[in-house]
Amino acid sequence: MVAAVAAVPVLLVTLQIVASHKNFEGPLVSLWRDYVGTPKSISVPWAGLALALVGLNWKWRGIALGAAVGIDVVFATARLLVDGNFALGNGPTIVLTAIGIGACWGWRSAVRRGADTRPFTTALHAAALGALLALATKVGDVWLHITILAGPTVLDPYVLLADHALGDPAWFMGQLVDALGPVVYAVLHWVYIELPVAAMVVAAWQLRGVVTHRVWPDHYLVRTFLLLGLVGPVVYVLFPVVGPMFAYGPDGNGLQIGNYWPQLVPPMEQNPAPMPFDNATPRNCMPSMHTAWAMAIFVHTRRDNNGAPAPRWLRWGGTFWLAATLTATLGFGYHYGVDLVAGAVLCLTIESVLRAPDRGWGWFRVRLVAGGAALLAGLLLAYRFLPVTMAESPVIAGALVLGSFAAFVTLFYRTWFAAAVPSESRQVVTVRG
Repeated sequence: MVAAVAAVPVLLVTLQIVASHKNFEGPLVSLWRDYVGTPKSISVPWAGLALALVGLNWKWRGIALGAAVGIDVVFATARLLVDGNFALGNGPTIVLTAIGIGACWGWRSAVRRGADTRPFTTALHAAALGALLALATKVGDVWLHITILAGPTVLDPYVLLADHALGDPAWFMGQLVDALGPVVYAVLHWVYIELPVAAMVVAAWQLRGVVTHRVWPDHYLVRTFLLLGLVGPVVYVLFPVVGPMFAYGPDGNGLQIGNYWPQLVPPMEQNPAPMPFDNATPRNCMPSMHTAWAMAIFVHTRRDNNGAPAPRWLRWGGTFWLAATLTATLGFGYHYGVDLVAGAVLCLTIESVLRAPDRGWGWFRVRLVAGGAALLAGLLLAYRFLPVTMAESPVIAGALVLGSFAAFVTLFYRTWFAAAVPSESRQVVTVRG
């Protein structure tokens, strides 16, 4: 645990050095802006604070929330008067830090007095979750720049051919979103960019009883989100792809193969090759992490911590968020269909690593994790080395891709959800002072 905590500042400093050397904003500069400058995001700091609040009682929640709102109003007003810009996020960042410092101070004081340390441990645990969510976005922003440095050429011609096996869904959804008009576009865009807000809502619901019972669930959404954020972006470097709106649309800044998306599917290329691309567009398509995270939200909105069906509003919300995210990723031209399949496989594999830790590592888990890893590797190899074959035999290739994914989903469901009361619902990890 100590090593993990110590690794965080080391990682941030290292990434900041890389960012400064390559002339883009690093995590420490971005974090400083959240404290005293113009925050890059409004929703992420507030989502982080919301997670921290689950570790406080109602009195301190009200105090913390009021302080965050007040500080944000002061900063926003000053910013408007000085340069006319409107942004929020300083307040929750400052208050989240104060919660962490206060919890540490209170814990040390309780230890000296021989008092109960559990309230402070709970608050510190929750504050750490909120801070990790915020810091993960900072690291993710830097990693997107690293994908550009590591991938001067992209593999979109290969992925396009592989996507023929799925019927080129990005082109179909792009035309559909255009036809549905600006209102639908605005809703989809909000869903797409506010993924942390949905995660915060689900996590807060899962952790709602932590303060009362001093017991943390043995598994909850934040754990899946963070591990996905560590594993998934590694594939960006191994398999750099920019997406149809860039490689085949006007957003390619002159480096695109043609202005095809979304009106016309490009002609089939018999000899695909990596294509050079600009130094501004992240290579963050394969796998679709928005799909992976939205799938995680969907999975975690099926049941509560007692194994009973989650409230209807939460189940419908998770379903809507998944459906809207899939529509947006394709309809905005950010991803190909095969990206989404890879992202969903990654999600269910990572979820199988973390779910029901009290059940151990029996064959039931090994087959899911190993099978998911093998399926993801097989998909990536097929996209890279068999795209022409997939495009020439789309029915067979599409059936193999979707059939193998359906089989994996079925195995996942039978392992974790077919039982009346899943083991993962049991809360067994007690917060100790």
